[in-house]
Amino acid sequence: MELAVAAEAFADHLERVRRLSPATVRAYRSDLRDLGASAGPIALEDVDLEVLRDWLWHATQRGDARSTLARRAAAARSFFSWAHEHALVTHDPSLRLIAPKKGRTLPTVASRDGMAELLEAHRAAASAGEPVAMRDHAILEMLYGSGIRVSELCGLDVDDLDLDRGTARVLGKGAKERVVPYGAPARDALRAYLTRARPALISRATAATPAVMLGSRGGRIGPRTVYTLVARVLGPIVGAETVGPHALRHTAATHLLDGGADLRAVQEILGHASLGTTQIYTHVSAERLTATYRLAHPRA
Repeated sequence: MELAVAAEAFADHLERVRRLSPATVRAYRSDLRDLGASAGPIALEDVDLEVLRDWLWHATQRGDARSTLARRAAAARSFFSWAHEHALVTHDPSLRLIAPKKGRTLPTVASRDGMAELLEAHRAAASAGEPVAMRDHAILEMLYGSGIRVSELCGLDVDDLDLDRGTARVLGKGAKERVVPYGAPARDALRAYLTRARPALISRATAATPAVMLGSRGGRIGPRTVYTLVARVLGPIVGAETVGPHALRHTAATHLLDGGADLRAVQEILGHASLGTTQIYTHVSAERLTATYRLAHPRA
């Protein structure tokens, strides 16, 4: 079997059997296509350690980040482990493949005061009753108030919301369902949006949709629209040109831990499979604490 054919079969396996998110499957497919472009037309059985090392070396020469190299090496290891398990190769050439460790980059986080000002400004704008402004306010409150992913927000249906309890049922990575809480400000923003703005937006659509968040034409909102909104309003607060909805997720997690939330509770809210993924936010909190100490203590 050729490398390219096997790589597509592996991507189908990730999507249909392991049920990974579309974004994750796209990343694996992109990494393995890059391997195929580097190796050329080659049988899967003929890929050895040197082919894999040359692939990563060329990626280094063109300036790929260490995080990209580490991700691609991980994709190759997962792919060849699967191929070996399914008897497509007699040996796994990726067992001794080593890639540079990813440097620890702390996530972008907004301050409490910055978030309070941002949300108050959008609450005031929404009070005029313009449907898109009310929707944008509800989006920002939900992303910050619940810490959900943008894909989870866009996938929300009206029946997924329990406004009385202040919870939402979301479908996360790997098609794993969980229930997340959100606070009173998000609940108030959602109630106002669902009552006054959503009907106005859905009236513009050619067909009805159960989606909570709607685009300007009345269909289910897409991640790109949410990304554009967050980049426009959050970028000036955190001082970054490229910032997206995930920054609000980072901010929610950090503020939860700053407020004394248990790490495992935050893991459950965020839907992280590993506690190690959640622990990055303890580093964020520690660095903020250190920065405050250095600014304030006379002996720092």
